[in-house]
Amino acid sequence: MFHKSIDLIAIGDLATDAFIRLKEAEVHCRLDHNACEICLPYGEKIPFEYTKVIKAVGNAANAAVAGTRLGLRTALVSNIGNDQNGHECMNELQHNGVITSYIQKHSRKATNYHFVLWYGAERTILVNHVNYQYDLPKLPETRWVYLTSLADNTSHYHNAITDYLEAYPEIRLAFQPGTFQMKLGFDELKRIYARTDVFVVNVEEAQHMLKTNSKDIKLLLKKIHEQGPKLVLVTDGPRGSYMYDGDHSYFMPTYPDPKPPFERTGCGDAFASTFVSALAVGKSPLEALMWAPINPMSVAQFVGSQEGLLTREQLEWWLKKAPEGYRVKEI
Repeated sequence: MFHKSIDLIAIGDLATDAFIRLKEAEVHCRLDHNACEICLPYGEKIPFEYTKVIKAVGNAANAAVAGTRLGLRTALVSNIGNDQNGHECMNELQHNGVITSYIQKHSRKATNYHFVLWYGAERTILVNHVNYQYDLPKLPETRWVYLTSLADNTSHYHNAITDYLEAYPEIRLAFQPGTFQMKLGFDELKRIYARTDVFVVNVEEAQHMLKTNSKDIKLLLKKIHEQGPKLVLVTDGPRGSYMYDGDHSYFMPTYPDPKPPFERTGCGDAFASTFVSALAVGKSPLEALMWAPINPMSVAQFVGSQEGLLTREQLEWWLKKAPEGYRVKEI
């Protein structure tokens, strides 16, 4: 069954995340705490506390679920194998209200399955993207496309996505690139960048893409903006986030945690997808920037990337409770 009335179509790989709560490990960081390593005894049996398996996650699936919770009709374009894991992922998406008509099933492939080493509030993810045959299904017109992480055999697929977007010039594009998309660089994906309305990365990703060690946020924002995106957002973890619209740069603090974060997987996805969803329901970019940090605050109170995603009513309740310092500041 195909649907015509869709507010947001998310495109990207999905997976199951198996969280392994480590009991004993060491974390070693550089002096600036920007680069840390988790260390385990080599050749030993490592005790862990428990595991928790979470179905149908990944940047695109997280964005689709976030949009649905905030009142949008969302669909996911992705790929799964013809296995029990894939069947369970489909059921989970449908349970969350996501339209699954555009997910393609591959008979001789497995569904992506990742392992998450969880220690303290942080995690290290062991990933293995299955190389599916990527073919863009026939998609209806929508108001937003949310493009994010894909496997490393998808150059042609990005061209098909751009052809689709150019056939529907009224569609707005949000781009939250994954590792392979960042590796492709600006030139390889110049049609995508030229078409992007909202672009979201974190500080380290921005530095990597621009091949710079500069921590000048305004410079990072402007350099990415020069590649084509109309709105550029750069997140900096607990230090807040930044936005540039071509004329003005803004800073937005994080929403205060009601208690110490439990586990931070999916916080970046929650920020980006909440910002886009706010625009999709009619909010201005500055209003959307007020919405965006609230979902990450909630997500960090739970295991995994989706359990803490809020409904619009819940998010607006937190917004009304925000302290006085929680506001957008021009920089």
